[in-house]
Amino acid sequence: MFPKIETLKGKPYLSISIIECGEKLVAIPTNFAFTTPHPYQSLGAQYGDRSPFSLREGVLHCLEASQKYLRSTKPNWCIKIFDAYRPLHIQKFMVEHTFLQLIESRGWERDNLTAAQREEIMDLTLQFWAMPSEDPKMPPPHSTGAAIDVTLQDERGQEVNMGSDIDEVSPRSFPDYFKSVDSPEAKQFHANRELLYAVMSSSGFQRHPNEWWHFSLGDQMWAWLVNQSCDSGDRNRVARYGRVG
Repeated sequence: MFPKIETLKGKPYLSISIIECGEKLVAIPTNFAFTTPHPYQSLGAQYGDRSPFSLREGVLHCLEASQKYLRSTKPNWCIKIFDAYRPLHIQKFMVEHTFLQLIESRGWERDNLTAAQREEIMDLTLQFWAMPSEDPKMPPPHSTGAAIDVTLQDERGQEVNMGSDIDEVSPRSFPDYFKSVDSPEAKQFHANRELLYAVMSSSGFQRHPNEWWHFSLGDQMWAWLVNQSCDSGDRNRVARYGRVG
């Protein structure tokens, strides 16, 4: 359906080494809020006996610390989980789904794409999705159990408005999109995103450069982002989580 890509352009974090620590994948407890029904299961994704609401043990510990931090400033608010663990076949399912959605949104026919059109759609897809490579050195972040898509829920049980939907394939998904937009609504969207970032980074999570909702801890993207923030002589962080299953 789309070209196989073994060396993924624009994904510099894939150069990071992985030294697997062997932590278990565990269920996220019910003191968090969840998007239900699960959005990808609603599209037909089949997870089998593993829940998408799962994380590595150490990642879950840090997520719980982030929720504690949130409630120290916003009592009765909670972190809302959109998606967490994603097996490789689900990653493939969602990349294909997004690829086809983008084709249809342009009124193109998938069986009659030009090479330029196919490349345009794939480049856009890969701004927001990792390819489902079977190479153990290049696992999609969610397939490691160390990445999570989240938002916030307020004391009324309402999802906090971040200005765009999770998984929206558009510039509005970039974390700082609303930073320079001069309107009260945009300023509130940016403030909400900054709060989410503060909550997650308080326990060590790193945010995806293109997605306000995606955070990880211990995978290749996390290690690469940490290294970028260090002095050049101290950029030796490696990943501790590889692909699960």
